[in-house]
Amino acid sequence: MRRGEVYWAQLVPRSGSEQRGRRPVIVVSHDGFNQTPAWRSIIVVPISTAAVQAQRGPTAVGLAAGAGGLPKQSIAICHQVTTLDKAKLVQRIGILDSQLLNLIDNGLKAALQLP
Repeated sequence: MRRGEVYWAQLVPRSGSEQRGRRPVIVVSHDGFNQTPAWRSIIVVPISTAAVQAQRGPTAVGLAAGAGGLPKQSIAICHQVTTLDKAKLVQRIGILDSQLLNLIDNGLKAALQLP
């Protein structure tokens, strides 16, 4: 697994307003962690196709259909960044190009109030 890759993930169990079910996620954790066999966790940004998510400000990043192998126009929900066990990532879809990954980084910076 590498930073910027998009996977189908099983996001269950979850609670409240957390994204759940089978959905795409973007790997955003550092490759030093991602490629260490003993490190079982991975940090991801969930993806939604709900148009209402696009209205959430700078933490919602639009992704065109086909970007990273996504079948539909989608929104990366950077304010719901989360840690998962790697076993929840069930199938690689594709990888985002560097320009889109920079937009995801900006969404994470806005969500986490980083410079």
